[in-house]
Amino acid sequence: MDFFVENTRLWQLVLDDLQVSISRGIFSTWFKQTDLSRITEVDGGRQIAEIACPSSFHQQILETRYYAQIKEAFDRLTKKKTELTWLINPALKTTKTTDAPLFASLNRPTFDDFQIAQQRAGLNEDFTLETFAVSSSNEMAYAAALAVSNDMGKAYNPLFLYGGVGVGKTHLMQSIANNSLKKDAGLAIVYCAGEEFTNEIIDAIQQKKTRDFRKRYREARGLFIDDIQFIAGKNTVQEEFFHTFNAVLKTGGQIVLTSDRPPFEINNLEDRLRSRFEGGLLIDIGEPSFELRTAILLIKAKQRNVNLSMEAAQAVAANIQSTRRLEGFLVRLIQESKTKNQPMSLEMVQSLLGTRLEASQIKPLLVRPNELLKRVADYFQVNLKDLRGPLRARPVVEPRQLAMYLLRVDMDLPLTEIGNLFGGRDHTTVMHSVEKITNELVASESLRTDVANLRKSLQV
Repeated sequence: MDFFVENTRLWQLVLDDLQVSISRGIFSTWFKQTDLSRITEVDGGRQIAEIACPSSFHQQILETRYYAQIKEAFDRLTKKKTELTWLINPALKTTKTTDAPLFASLNRPTFDDFQIAQQRAGLNEDFTLETFAVSSSNEMAYAAALAVSNDMGKAYNPLFLYGGVGVGKTHLMQSIANNSLKKDAGLAIVYCAGEEFTNEIIDAIQQKKTRDFRKRYREARGLFIDDIQFIAGKNTVQEEFFHTFNAVLKTGGQIVLTSDRPPFEINNLEDRLRSRFEGGLLIDIGEPSFELRTAILLIKAKQRNVNLSMEAAQAVAANIQSTRRLEGFLVRLIQESKTKNQPMSLEMVQSLLGTRLEASQIKPLLVRPNELLKRVADYFQVNLKDLRGPLRARPVVEPRQLAMYLLRVDMDLPLTEIGNLFGGRDHTTVMHSVEKITNELVASESLRTDVANLRKSLQV
């Protein structure tokens, strides 16, 4: 097969895959004028894909914000580990548009000043206050975000949001920025992750462009830094951020920060920064409840213009705790529906829940299988020997099925290996137990509580 044709087809498959999880506006702006320049196989079943972009700015956006998603699409489609490299090809600015029909421009989306400002800041257009699902675990954070977005620089400055992975910190942060730009598209908004801030200051120092760096950050009217804990322990970076922080506040700008922990728990964070972070409003965002996870799924499905029933959403929410894993599962579900040309039914959800999860979706437990069994036995106050043995009394059977479920879903152990931990039980017995718990989690709040408590203890 002609390499050009083969690369074109593969890149189109990658783009089709990405379109499922990336909003239409972002896809049109950053992905349409790109190509797969070449793909080279290397040792160890790996490959290097060279992506052509029309400008260095395009490259920077794709590399810093979408590298992982592009890589995962390549890995999934080619069954090989992929590394991405980049090529600047200015000709793509014209070739990707002049090949279109004469009146194609009539169908292109038009971008107003707000959308242009939104794209320039690297914000996700889907992250709005209207699409944020509110419950008791995040209602205080939502109220604070609403107040800040309505009165930038005056209400709660700085605003410091912290919590675990997938609880909505980034969504709320970007919602504030999006809402502010909607009111004033000319507002100087800077949004980035702590790692990006670190890399940018290092590059600026090496290239002797610190003046440009400082102008961009210190003159911002809204400074939004995700995962600020990343700068801890980096003296030069902390020094620069300290002065940036002061400059933005001094001119009346708003600062919003997120972290996976509160300031006093961030090791190697300078005291002067810790003091400033704690000088504003600190809010802990808790883990999403079953009801909130269900609502999030329904909202995400609506954003993608797909129909997901309440019972199907509840089945997913009952079995998946992390918001990011919820969205990842929804993407898999949409792909499965398209591949089979079938609606996203409860049966399809249950089938996918029963398959092995990809490694990137599994939150690693900090215990071994035998320790998990011991903790399950202790939690339900049953004898460990009975839990692993043939006893079929109800007080033992249900904890045993739950242990099998955790070993399969959270530790990703093969069915036969799980069976061996329980005296050599057949893999079909294990499969039945996993399916039983998967289905019962939808209706049983007490079972969801037991699973949540055990998972929490197994992560400690």
